[in-house]
Amino acid sequence: MTSLFDTYALSGHTLPNRIVMAPMTRARATPDGLPTASTATYYAQRATAGLIVSEGVQPSLQGQSNPYTPGLHNAAQVAAWRPVTDAVHANGGRIVAQLMHGGRVGHQDVVGFQPVAPSAVALGADVFTGAKGKQPAPVPRALSTAEVRGEVAVYAEAARNAVAAGFDGIELHGANGYLIQQFLSSNANLRTDGYGGSITGRIRFAVEVAEAVADAIGPDRVGIRLSPAGEIWNVRESDVAELYAALYRELARLDIAYVHTLNSAPPEITADLRKIWPNAYIMNPSAGIVGPQADRERGEFWLAQGMDLISYGRAFLDNPDLVERLRLDAPLREADPATYYEGGDRGYIDAVSLQH
Repeated sequence: MTSLFDTYALSGHTLPNRIVMAPMTRARATPDGLPTASTATYYAQRATAGLIVSEGVQPSLQGQSNPYTPGLHNAAQVAAWRPVTDAVHANGGRIVAQLMHGGRVGHQDVVGFQPVAPSAVALGADVFTGAKGKQPAPVPRALSTAEVRGEVAVYAEAARNAVAAGFDGIELHGANGYLIQQFLSSNANLRTDGYGGSITGRIRFAVEVAEAVADAIGPDRVGIRLSPAGEIWNVRESDVAELYAALYRELARLDIAYVHTLNSAPPEITADLRKIWPNAYIMNPSAGIVGPQADRERGEFWLAQGMDLISYGRAFLDNPDLVERLRLDAPLREADPATYYEGGDRGYIDAVSLQH
């Protein structure tokens, strides 16, 4: 039986275990989107994971969703990420950058201009803006057809920047209601051009982005995170089984390295999608971003269902040595929710490992 602690070959790397650190927003970057020395410490502390997926990194200023999140769209940001990736590699780890474009999940008070989206459909929720706290998300501006193609190019350039910054690859954030899933959605995407309407139209943006980044840095360095049937940030998807089957087949044609999904779809859809996908499959056992604490038993359950790697989110926050804790069946420490996004080093790099 496959174990969490078995090795796995992924894109030329031999992962020492099948445990992946899931992407988690921590809002610790500078106002200019630069990771800091503490960012390097944070990720290096967790380098025993088979693979680290970074927090969401905006591929452009337009794509920034929250204040104090890092970017990969200018030379200063690329340079600031290099000590982070160097620190992870020095500790024997591997790290990919998650490219996250917020789309309509954003606010003009964060970046200075109106958010963009597939259609001018408001989010219907409050978003965090920084100094002004939570504010209702504005109605986004619908991208023109030419602008959609421009956003595809934005992802490709950010992928090149990620490799220049020392990342081992990138993960496209196509889940949790952000821009790529907004195009997949049937309530956020009301377009009548080739990027909306039919299943073929709704998956087109995701496929074109994946193809562009694969062309830019190689398909073996590209993964995508998806949340089939997920409804975070008020997205809805009609024809989920058919939609994602079509998307998986197109992504398989591109031969990208992995798909990383939340446990958001009905079990029968998840099982069917696993049969379609030919490459590495990462499962996040939690049912969305507020799922229960992940643990060894649930991880090994999903390995037994044919998944290759298991990602853990919050369990890594106050357990940088999560791999060893799971190996020893040691208790997991609960992180303080007040420290998730508050800034500073408390609840970020001050966790105590088993060795202390």
